[in-house]
Amino acid sequence: MVVSVASECEIVLEGRLDVHAVAEVREALHAAIDSGTGDLVVDLSQVELIDLTGLGVLVGADRRAKLAGRRVVLRDAGPRLMRILRATRLHRVLTVEVPVAV
Repeated sequence: MVVSVASECEIVLEGRLDVHAVAEVREALHAAIDSGTGDLVVDLSQVELIDLTGLGVLVGADRRAKLAGRRVVLRDAGPRLMRILRATRLHRVLTVEVPVAV
């Protein structure tokens, strides 16, 4: 898993968001939430796979952000990830940015 801080309000995740990567991702998300203001955008366009622990990290970051008066916004969640979010009903809990059709 590669975690890149694109700006103070955007993080890009690349690779597998699974049990082996959650510690690194959690640390980066918490640091970004604690140090910034406004929405924190998490770009998921390069995420190949996500498991239950990865989903748990996103839910935990969302909860932490809400306590800080912020939002975590998931960007570019591909079709596979969207199916998982719908199946788990997390699309109702997490803020998912919907692409604008042109």
